[in-house]
Formats: sequence, C-alpha cells, structure tokens
Amino acid sequence: VQLQASGGGVAQPGDSLRLSCAVSGRTESNYVMGWFRQTPGKDRELVAAISWSGGFTFYTDSLRGRFVVSRGNVKNTISLQMNSLKPEDTAVYYCAAEPTDLNWYVESTTDKYSIWGRGTLVTVSS
Repeated sequence: VQLQASGGGVAQPGDSLRLSCAVSGRTESNYVMGWFRQTPGKDRELVAAISWSGGFTFYTDSLRGRFVVSRGNVKNTISLQMNSLKPEDTAVYYCAAEPTDLNWYVESTTDKYSIWGRGTLVTVSS
C-alpha cells in the first residue's frame, strides 16, 4: 500500500492551496486518513483527520475554519483545502492512512498510522 500526495507548492499569504492524497495498492480496504505537517526541528503535527466514511473529522484547533479535509469521490482519496494561508503554514505536509473497519473512527495520533506518504512541500511567502 502506498500513498501519493500532490498539490503542494508556493503560495502568497492569503492564498489557497488544495492538497490531494490517494491510496494505491490495497484499495479494497477502508482507511482512516489524515494530514500532518512538519517543519525543521519540530515534531510532526496533526492538521486534520477523517474517517473512512467521511462523516467524522478532527482538526487541530488552531487550523479549524481555515483548513477543510474531505473525502474524494474515488475511494480512499482525501483532499485538504487550505485557505487564508499564512507564512507559519509553511511545512512539509504528509498524508497518512490506517486500515479500519470502523466507519466512525478518526485518529489524531501520529503513532497510530502505519502508512505514510512521502510528503509535499507547502511554502507560504510574499
């Protein structure tokens, strides 16, 4: 199973960017999925997570309202809509997934995800 994230790049403060992530390989399984981000010298932190059904989400408090995670029309794909970007949003963004049969399960803890994408860099700068 692999995760492929896309959509990173350079944005100016106030701009929007949309990241996407897709599971490839064992796509018949269901996955709780999440977005994390990391800057040099800091731990990887949760941005948002979403249940495999799409009906349950969890956000880091500081990002709720600016960032929106959603399920795609294709199974086991998610997106992260990032609005009103700030320079402090600059980071490498990682997509993560964990197989589950629970349609309500949302996971906010890094250690509970066993599948990680390679990361995509988002740079917010004027």
